[in-house]
Amino acid sequence: MKRFLALSAALGCSLATSLVLANPLPVTGQWRTIDEQGVEQSVVEIYEKGGKIFGKIVSLRQPLDEKGKPKICSACEGADKNKPVLGLVIIRNMVRDDDEYDDGTILDPNNGETYSCKLEAIEGGKKLKVRGFLGISLLGRTQTWLKK
Repeated sequence: MKRFLALSAALGCSLATSLVLANPLPVTGQWRTIDEQGVEQSVVEIYEKGGKIFGKIVSLRQPLDEKGKPKICSACEGADKNKPVLGLVIIRNMVRDDDEYDDGTILDPNNGETYSCKLEAIEGGKKLKVRGFLGISLLGRTQTWLKK
């Protein structure tokens, strides 16, 4: 009987662990973007739409350019060309893949470049690991954003 109880407890713990690992931490919400010098640059709201994950800039540390006008994405191409940076959708079409989200893109409004992207909530959902890359994930950079 003791062996049965021990086996049942172990199986229950294993099943609970599997369920926790099967459900990634949510990436939705507002995230403070932090640059390489540790300075907050913006707040990005990540949301779900049509089963995919998107993110738009909802706040900027410096929303105006040197002329006192709202910053625009002059280096962007296509539909985003000359759009205001504030409100710009920079993360598009991310889909869940195990404990992270990928297969989407991230736009850098500073240079207009679009990169492949991976997102993963870490540290109990307090931080978001954001990786932008060209081609393979090894050729890129990672930022850690903080939950607002």
